[in-house]
Order: sequence, then structure tokens, then C-alpha cells
Amino acid sequence: MKAKIHPKYNHDTKVICACGNVFTTGSTLAEIRVDICSACHPFFTGEMKFVDTQGRVEKFQSKIKQTGKYVSKKQRRATKRMEEIDNTPKTLKDMLKGDNKKTEEVKEAKK
Repeated sequence: MKAKIHPKYNHDTKVICACGNVFTTGSTLAEIRVDICSACHPFFTGEMKFVDTQGRVEKFQSKIKQTGKYVSKKQRRATKRMEEIDNTPKTLKDMLKGDNKKTEEVKEAKK
């Protein structure tokens, strides 16, 4: 190991969380400030809460309220497929009627 190139290691570094929890650990820093720790993280506490420092959650929730109902891309594709299925002819007779309508439309367009 080369001398005088490594930072000083502190064995009693204070870690201070935004929730007020304080504990000590080892680090090259004298003090560490964190937004979330094991005392307030939903995984450890078992309760769901939003940790938001810049208003991003509220901004997203307001966008969702403005649009009405959020519909995922998968749901939109499924409804589009269902509409296509509903528009397809169910019997041969329906299919022939549909072809007759199309040929009539083409004839009218040529006139």
C-alpha cells in the first residue's frame, strides 16, 4: 500500500436520516445525511407511504386526476382487438353482405 494516498477512515461516522433516526457506522466521511433508512423504509416498516422531496408524487397524481382514468398500453391494445373482433362478420352471409357494401361503395366512388 502506498502511503498518504488513502483517505482517513472514521469508525464512528454518524448517519442521520430525514425521519430523525441516528446511528453510527464506519466511513471515510465524518457525517452522512440520508433521505430514508431502515426505520422509515416501507419494506422494513410494513406500511406504505410516499417519500417525496420535490413534489413528484403529487404532480403525477394530479395528472392522473386530470386525465380521468389511467389506461395502460396493454388495456388499450386489448380493447382495440375486441373492437376489431366485433367488427368482423360472424357468418358467411354477413361476410357476403359486407363485400356487397364495399363493391357498391367502390362503384359510387367511380361515378
